[in-house]
Amino acid sequence: MTEEVMKQATHSDLDSHGYDASHIKVLEWLEPVRQRPGMYIGSTDARGLHHMIQEIVDNAVDEALAGYCTTITTTLQEDGSVCIHDNGRGIPVDKHPKTWKSALETVFTVLHAGGKFDKSSYKISWGLHGVGASVVNALSERLEVTVYKNGKKYFQRFERGIPIWEIQEIGESDKIGTTVKFMPDSTIFETIEFSQSIELARMKQSAYLTPGVTFNFVNKKNGYRQRFYFEWGIKTWLKNLVGEQQTIASAHYFQREGENCLAEIAFQLVNTNNDNTLSFVNNIPTTDGGTHVLGFRSALLNVINELSKEKDKINKKIGEFQYSDVTDGLYAIVSVKIPEPQFEWQTKGRLGNSYVRKEVEVITYTYLKDFFTANEDEFNKIFEKMELAARARLAAKLAKETVLRKNVLAWWVLPGKLSDCSKRGKEGTEMYIVEGDSAWGSAKQGRDSSFQAILPLRGKILNTEQASIQKIMGNAEVKSLITAIWAGIKESFDLEGLRYEKIIIMTDADVDGAHIRTLLLTFFFRFMRPLVDNGHVYAACPPIFKFNEGKKEVYVYDEDKTPADFGMNPEKTEIQRYKGLGEMNAEQLWSTTMDPNNRKLNQITVEDAEEADRLFRILMGEDVQSRKHFILTHAKSAKDVDI
Repeated sequence: MTEEVMKQATHSDLDSHGYDASHIKVLEWLEPVRQRPGMYIGSTDARGLHHMIQEIVDNAVDEALAGYCTTITTTLQEDGSVCIHDNGRGIPVDKHPKTWKSALETVFTVLHAGGKFDKSSYKISWGLHGVGASVVNALSERLEVTVYKNGKKYFQRFERGIPIWEIQEIGESDKIGTTVKFMPDSTIFETIEFSQSIELARMKQSAYLTPGVTFNFVNKKNGYRQRFYFEWGIKTWLKNLVGEQQTIASAHYFQREGENCLAEIAFQLVNTNNDNTLSFVNNIPTTDGGTHVLGFRSALLNVINELSKEKDKINKKIGEFQYSDVTDGLYAIVSVKIPEPQFEWQTKGRLGNSYVRKEVEVITYTYLKDFFTANEDEFNKIFEKMELAARARLAAKLAKETVLRKNVLAWWVLPGKLSDCSKRGKEGTEMYIVEGDSAWGSAKQGRDSSFQAILPLRGKILNTEQASIQKIMGNAEVKSLITAIWAGIKESFDLEGLRYEKIIIMTDADVDGAHIRTLLLTFFFRFMRPLVDNGHVYAACPPIFKFNEGKKEVYVYDEDKTPADFGMNPEKTEIQRYKGLGEMNAEQLWSTTMDPNNRKLNQITVEDAEEADRLFRILMGEDVQSRKHFILTHAKSAKDVDI
């Protein structure tokens, strides 16, 4: 760890904060974690793996929110482990009054043990259940903790949650903080390789939400370093979210405190029919929203409707505005901080505290009423935008009803070209979306029909980023997708209706295949966003080459691999380049791309909603100049492609 990221503090500084073992509350022992890891980190795939890092970072952010930490550094080590350092007060190392072990050992070996349970230590905290450190320890092959505190340096090592020795004092130090280094357990996780892009996205998000705190990222495998620091927090984030889009009215930012809730909100309306609301509770991303988002939207809707009545601007054909009119073109960041957040589960997808809705609603309503009363021009701009959205809503409803009346049987019958699986219920089932008749034929013959369904596409689907709802509802390929998935679209989308656990995009490994994949992801991102948010969308990884030398045969998935990498002679090896899925027979397609025991799947995630939204707008939107600039900027970094 470099000296510049380890801030110094004196012994007297620590004493004044009064943070010791008595602040660590113990509720439950650690045994269940290794038996049921998914209950604590959501899953054992890449998402769960990265949740491990976030749990440790959570603790550092708690220190930052409490005012004791200014720098947090995450380092991906060459051996595959990860190291997180913060310059907070340092985990207490004295004996805990209940466990009679050091507070540090208690934190890392006992579930529900942590300072966040003691309200004198943290008024608010990112973590909810206090299981973070102990869960990471339980699911790590090895974990080492170094604490700089009280002018001394302390160290303890664990293996699969078990302390190898008691905490040791290993020297003197004038530094302050905690360093946690852990190696995930390969017997538990499907993969133990961390993704640089995922960590950068999360770190950037944390920096936006914790203004004034520096977040450093270091990847020792490739030498990459990055630093994030945002003095103005979500004000800057909103500006970057909106980007170069045409705005309807001024950007708004306000921070106010209720009885049990501190709300910080930034929003702006833009000239688009998409919405992008990001929400957080104590810096936790709540991907499914919750009571804080409902309170914000309800206040915005109520203020506009009330002022419209007062100013006699209500259109009788439209009536009062609805929620969809408010969110049309709304870019917002809703961040609240509350003492004891209640979430649906440990992975914290949706806030449930009922009182938060009322408090956020009152805070937002008061701000907006005062602002719009004093700025009538601003109100008129937002009113006109919502009136336009309401007209579009009514027109779209009429068009949809017309389409449905004409095609009622088609919409309630599965598409005839869908080769369905025989298994009942969605658990363990998969639907492959394939391009072209030849690939469809091979996939249909090669699949395991008990749990794998095949849906073919005829060419490139509609670009739904720019299309009207009438055009979308009338497009045959899009209609097949909607009916095959069976969960609806947009506001009517319901995961309960989902027919398959995995939706797998399987396209050719060429430019056309990449384009089709992008079109499909655009559709899922805009019209079935919960599919992506909840990890149901995947991309298949067909082989790019087949190497043959004598009886030795190797399928290759990486452009950079050569026969020598597999112990083969480059001169004697026959190289076959697969330009399309149709070039493989059914047996080859099964063994390389569809067999769960051998295949490679990339789970599609939207960890950084800001970046995803920006790229979808640029690549698939109407702004030709932005797209041209993006292509010219990144052209040199693109590899050679077959056209």
